[in-house]
Amino acid sequence: MTRLRKKAFIALFLFTLFIFGTMMGLRALKPSDGFSDLAPGMGEFVGERGGRRRPISKDMVVSPGQSHLASNTKVVFTKSDSDYSIFYDVHIFYYLWYGTPQMDGKYIHWDHVLVPHWDPKIAASHAKGRHTPPEDIASSYYPELGPYSSRDPAVLESHMTQIEAAAAGVLVLSWYPPGIADNHGEPCEDLVPTVMDAAHRHSIKVAFHIQPYKGRTDLSMYDNIKYIIDKYGNHGAFYRFRSTTGRTLPLFYVYDSYLTPPEAWAELLHPAGAHTLRGTPYDGIFLALVVEERHKHDILAGGFDGMYTYFASNGFSFGSSHQNWKSVKAFCDGNNLLFVPSAGPGYVDTAVRPWNNHNTRNRVNGRYYETSLQAALSVRPEIVTITSFNEWHEGTQIEKAVPKKTVTRLYLDYQPHRPDLYLELTRKWAENFNKEKDKWLM
Repeated sequence: MTRLRKKAFIALFLFTLFIFGTMMGLRALKPSDGFSDLAPGMGEFVGERGGRRRPISKDMVVSPGQSHLASNTKVVFTKSDSDYSIFYDVHIFYYLWYGTPQMDGKYIHWDHVLVPHWDPKIAASHAKGRHTPPEDIASSYYPELGPYSSRDPAVLESHMTQIEAAAAGVLVLSWYPPGIADNHGEPCEDLVPTVMDAAHRHSIKVAFHIQPYKGRTDLSMYDNIKYIIDKYGNHGAFYRFRSTTGRTLPLFYVYDSYLTPPEAWAELLHPAGAHTLRGTPYDGIFLALVVEERHKHDILAGGFDGMYTYFASNGFSFGSSHQNWKSVKAFCDGNNLLFVPSAGPGYVDTAVRPWNNHNTRNRVNGRYYETSLQAALSVRPEIVTITSFNEWHEGTQIEKAVPKKTVTRLYLDYQPHRPDLYLELTRKWAENFNKEKDKWLM
């Protein structure tokens, strides 16, 4: 009897240990309660086809609303006797801020500083300084292309090939006005035409993700929108969105929109505003960033056309928490706004914010990404955004990464899967999204 009790105790202990381990492993897949403190600096980071193309839509390829046929949202390619598509209702955030000594005279962003915590006591317990590429880069992952320059034409071609493979039809380009850059980079607006040309060769469209900069106001934004439309509006890659009301207009994402009060945005985005864009050649679809719950009402009051969530860390903010998307979508539906959820493969920014490991979200071999994408599709959005193609600092990239070990660093990777795992998963879910939309219309 004693022996049976001992065996039963051991079996119960092992079962309890198994359950505990499973729950810890799945932690990254569940919504958390959110975090009250936004990490400082979050706002600044935040091959040839060779086949025959069968275009569904040409220069004006647009994303319709749910009341239009899904065939208007994609372009179909034929390669090796098989068809595949890219989808213009799948948008992916893209960054142009990387540089190397060979192309730019120095490393840019790959040598990012370690951002100190705002509390000196916490900051004192973490490393300081900056990274020293090429062996030590400002990322927890290592790109298959190595630390590259955004000015390298071969890099741009590789990126467009990868984005096409992922079936994302719209590249959302992080944008600063001419002569302006983020705190750790260099101006790169002169690269936009090259990016648009490269995107156009792959039938990828380009939208603009307008970043916060010193002195950004409703007045300066008027000038920004006018500049973008005047300079790029006639390019074949320039993205326009067709809404359910039938309007076809450029679409802009406005990062950290909450830094400007809604009263100021209303001067730009309400029809009666002092310098309104509405009804002018510079009108558009403007999406604001929803971080806190109160931002929903500010976005509505400011005259925006919708909101997006951006952050890939589930639970990091109200807007990025999957559990809140249903209520945000209901608010948007009730106020004739677009809701654009952002799905991401994971999050780890400790290579630039070493104190921020509580916001890390493990990739769990792609399961975190699929959970995020499923949450996005479950609210039936018109557009889904992917955070990101190449934000390496925050570990949200779906770009190809490879195993790498140096004397001082052991980088994360996508093993046991191939470097293109997240491109394949993006295509799988983009195709699911397209099929689901067909069902919604029925």
